[in-house]
Amino acid sequence: MRSSRPRHRGRISKQGSRLVRWAAVEAVQRVGKHTRLGAYRDRVAVRRGRNIGNVAAARELTEYVYHALRDGTCRRALTTTA
Repeated sequence: MRSSRPRHRGRISKQGSRLVRWAAVEAVQRVGKHTRLGAYRDRVAVRRGRNIGNVAAARELTEYVYHALRDGTCRRALTTTA
């Protein structure tokens, strides 16, 4: 279901593990721009800055992991709205 309105998601919560947050940000910094996650990171970085793009992509990565652990599959599609 797509909407013409952009989606606004929350930030990466600081209530969780610092190590997990650090690992997610490190991981997305090394993702190639040809991947969906890398393209998302770069789109956000153009608008809002490199660091914010990295954190936004890290949040997407944690959502992938969450859905993979919850559903047992990695089929969650990345939204195209940024």
